[in-house]
Amino acid sequence: MTHPITDTDLFQPVTFGSLELANRIVMAPLTRSRVGKDGIPNEMHAEYYAQRASAGLIISEATNISAQGRGYAMTPGIWTDEQVAGWKKVTDAVHAAGGKIVSQLWHVGRFSSVDLQPNGESPVAPSAIQAEGKTYTVDGFVPVSKPRALETDEIPGVIEQYRVAAGNAKRAGFDGVEVHSANSYLLDQFLRDSTNQRTDQYGGSIENRARLTLEVTEAVVKIWGNDKVGIRLSPVTPDAGNTPPDSNVMAMYGYLIEQLNQFDLAYMHFVEGATATSRTVPEGVDMDALSALFKGSYIGNNNYDLEMALERRAQGKIDAVAFGRLFISNPDLVARLQHGAKLTIAPHESYYGGGKKGYTDWPTGAY
Repeated sequence: MTHPITDTDLFQPVTFGSLELANRIVMAPLTRSRVGKDGIPNEMHAEYYAQRASAGLIISEATNISAQGRGYAMTPGIWTDEQVAGWKKVTDAVHAAGGKIVSQLWHVGRFSSVDLQPNGESPVAPSAIQAEGKTYTVDGFVPVSKPRALETDEIPGVIEQYRVAAGNAKRAGFDGVEVHSANSYLLDQFLRDSTNQRTDQYGGSIENRARLTLEVTEAVVKIWGNDKVGIRLSPVTPDAGNTPPDSNVMAMYGYLIEQLNQFDLAYMHFVEGATATSRTVPEGVDMDALSALFKGSYIGNNNYDLEMALERRAQGKIDAVAFGRLFISNPDLVARLQHGAKLTIAPHESYYGGGKKGYTDWPTGAY
């Protein structure tokens, strides 16, 4: 037996909004690509999430809000009654294990394929700019398709997709929702001038480019209340098509964060650097200065280890820390961190696709 770490509050209860959490260790959203073509979670997913319920908060894998919002095969949705029922199995299992879980609401925007879209239609985006890269379909990897620009009169319909998904998440028994405005997906595509060349009220100025994220947040808050809604941002992540950062990251995201303060959200979940790769940021970008603008609870994310989490918590720079990949192979990560136990590292081939192997078969440790 080892003596647990006691000179930090990372392992003590905390409340974000009205979310009462057992500790400040958060399970970050992890796409695992293990549902069928119907996007319905099942008993295997319930087991997986329940195994990790000792996290203070679980943020679900990114979940498609609509058929239009889908960009990868075998990712879950939350737009049909069957998907809602599948997620209810998951939330019931997490709650039975004493955990809390929120649904991350996801629309991929331009990073999709006609093979994944309803009726083979083009993906939608703020502007008709081709992304780089490939996505995964039931037939394997294919290049992403060129998107079409959303018409101005279509945007209320997109906001409605988020509103309906938020309501479905409530029916599914989630404890709250996280608006996914990160990683170069739809909302982030509207934020960045590298992907948004619109000339209507959703393009051009910083205020216009932030409009959709703020309108979506407002719609979701009306369903859940501000105290059960979080948001994820990643100001410099080039994911989902090698999307360049905005030409003025500090101004764009500084404005957005200050506007988000009006909602008094449960938390902001912030990718400090490029998601899952590097904490290095472009010259002139100061992540701590941006995060300090947020007046609520702040979850730091990206390549954290225990030492960094302890240091940044002691400095007051984070209120909680999100771990992603470490939760894949360490379902009992909270206890392992608290006791300084050895961590297991998952091989990359276990990340995506398949069944229980590399998903629910990781052992828990002895402390």
